[in-house]
Amino acid sequence: MEPWTADQDRPYLRPGRGSYSWLVVALGLALAGAAAYYYLHESQRAEGDRRPLPEAPAPVEAPKPAPAEPPLRLELPQPAQPLPKLEESDSMMRESIATLVGRKAFADLFVPRELVRKIVATVDNLPRQTAPRRMVPLHPVPGAFAATPSGDGAIVDTANYQRYMPYVSVMESIDVRALVKGYVHAYPLFQRAYEELGYPGKYFNDRLMQAIDDLLAAPELDAPAKLVRPKVVFEFAEPDLETRSAGQKILMRMGKDNELRVKAKLVELRRELIAAGQRKP
Repeated sequence: MEPWTADQDRPYLRPGRGSYSWLVVALGLALAGAAAYYYLHESQRAEGDRRPLPEAPAPVEAPKPAPAEPPLRLELPQPAQPLPKLEESDSMMRESIATLVGRKAFADLFVPRELVRKIVATVDNLPRQTAPRRMVPLHPVPGAFAATPSGDGAIVDTANYQRYMPYVSVMESIDVRALVKGYVHAYPLFQRAYEELGYPGKYFNDRLMQAIDDLLAAPELDAPAKLVRPKVVFEFAEPDLETRSAGQKILMRMGKDNELRVKAKLVELRRELIAAGQRKP
């Protein structure tokens, strides 16, 4: 695989060798495909309008999520441009996401098949204890999760945190209002895929909100977590951490500073989703 850099493409930084850091960030990047569809067919955004990523801000405390609201029912306007059928949506999604993140980045990172279905499955799986690799719409980052020996066990190697920063920077660069506007526009595709998973009569947007709230509830560790390795993979030594959801465990492994930055963006996304649910078409 030929390396690419921010100078070659959309301002997207290639990470170092790592693990599944992208799974949480996929919550933001996955919906970006819908936003890109809006840009292509509604806003006609100029191709040359590419702003560089802002420098990473100083760590901030993530705002606390508001009390849970009742399930949201998105009032969907009639799309100005017709959406494709779910079975025929890959071409649109490939073009949309590639336009947003850059074609080289898309080719290197994304699995270009069944994108809507895999996005929906990823969101549905994040609050669960496991998130099957085959349902994630992104290729895994090469390399292995790193741990440092400590006493009679190990702890998370802080070198891992640096690998997650490019993904966090990409997530921070997304215009959340435009992202949600595009998500609402393409929502029928996501809803159809969610019903196909076995949830007829239920709303994908409700599950998305549950996934966000679950991520926001992840513990914020002040020191690298202790690990054990009973078999092949590392696990958190503390049972309370190991029994957390797949999404929460990923956040804890990326380090507190990165976790707070992701949470701050998720709070922004949550707020805009609520506002979208309250707007009249």
